[in-house]
Amino acid sequence: MNLPAFIARRYFFSRRKRSFISWLSLLAMLGVGVGTMALVVVQSVFNGMEEINRTIFKSVEADLTILPLRGKRFELKPALISQLRQLPGVRVLTGVATDNALARYDDSQTVVRVKGVDSTYMQRHQLDSAMVEGRQVLTHNGINFAIVAEGVRNNLTISPEDPLTPLELLFPDRNRKLSSLSPEAFRQQQLNVSGVFFIEANNYDDLVLIPLPVARELLGYGPNEYASLEIQLTPGTDEFGAQAAIQKLVGNTLQVRTRDELNPDLFRAIRIEKLFVTLTLVFIMLVASINTFFSLSMLVIEKKADIGIMGAMGANPGLVRRIFLLEGAIISFTGAAVGLVAGLALCYAQERYGLVGFGTTSAIVDAYPVKVRANDLILTVFVVLLVTAVTSLFPAQRAAQQLVAARK
Repeated sequence: MNLPAFIARRYFFSRRKRSFISWLSLLAMLGVGVGTMALVVVQSVFNGMEEINRTIFKSVEADLTILPLRGKRFELKPALISQLRQLPGVRVLTGVATDNALARYDDSQTVVRVKGVDSTYMQRHQLDSAMVEGRQVLTHNGINFAIVAEGVRNNLTISPEDPLTPLELLFPDRNRKLSSLSPEAFRQQQLNVSGVFFIEANNYDDLVLIPLPVARELLGYGPNEYASLEIQLTPGTDEFGAQAAIQKLVGNTLQVRTRDELNPDLFRAIRIEKLFVTLTLVFIMLVASINTFFSLSMLVIEKKADIGIMGAMGANPGLVRRIFLLEGAIISFTGAAVGLVAGLALCYAQERYGLVGFGTTSAIVDAYPVKVRANDLILTVFVVLLVTAVTSLFPAQRAAQQLVAARK
């Protein structure tokens, strides 16, 4: 039998009457439990924020994107593109030409971000759930169409049902002298709008999708020039393994980025905010666990006679120290266990029933998203271990010194 653990359990669970020290121990346990619950819930909410942003980006961006290291364009031979398509895990490869342009519709005009994509884009089916009006068509019977974001539709008052009013796109011709009075200074393309899509992110409100050949002619791209190549992977493919294989094939003049790497600032901001909130909660838990320190310190005073008896029976200072360390561990781990269960229950209830909402109709989702991760639970347990060690060590050492003093 583990004697220190047995005595520590007796001190905590087998008190015949509830003294002030007992209530202080329960208060300490409650403080650890509330702190643990808060850590689990808050970290899960930040994880949910990350996941919901990934879901948004997944509806429009590819799994991997090939970009130039310098400049906005790069040239790639058809033979190399064919090799990329044959790599294991590559399901769809889409050529992209993109730049800002002026859009006109009837008497309205605005600056938009034109994105030309080839015919493989429709095989990705990313906009299927984002279409709010019209059809998802870029080319039909030799006629070219445009698909616009809802922000563009609202700015220009576009109606996909109106076949008589085209969307006019204008881009400066680099080979001609720019003049606002000279229409010949701009390349122009006119397309009917086939559909409107809506994505819950402001950086897609100005997007206009058009066929790649039209975008090349409008933006002045060469036949083998691209702004990027977007790669959709087969489900189950190792993303980082595919990224390394593609990077090796395209060489050092191009870079291959994942979806998260295309949006580093947003995810970095979420992680930094999560870090500082977590540190704040850890500090609050440390302050709350001072009750554990006082509880153990007063218990050492209350059990002075017991310590003397154990010393007379041959107990050494190490055994006494372990008793009070385990007493602190019981208080902390009981509170942590209750907090973990309560935190997981709250996360489940929030995910299932949406207990706490955003309070606005313009939010991406109705309630705060949550996602529990195992590494966050491990971090929480580590924090409890650290807090237990910090708050229990001094009272336990004091009890051991009291035993030494009693023997003199």
